[in-house]
Amino acid sequence: ATELPTPQEFVAVNDSFGESGTPDQLMTKYGLDSVNIVEAVQKVMKRVKK
Repeated sequence: ATELPTPQEFVAVNDSFGESGTPDQLMTKYGLDSVNIVEAVQKVMKRVKK
């Protein structure tokens, strides 16, 4: 990785207070569900193709 940087996009919990809910509800609320991960991958792929 030091010689060939890998494109990255962060998928993480931003500064916020924790909440209660089912794991699926919390993953969606904090943007950690599959929909948001796919969006992050697509964002990286667009940058790589330029």
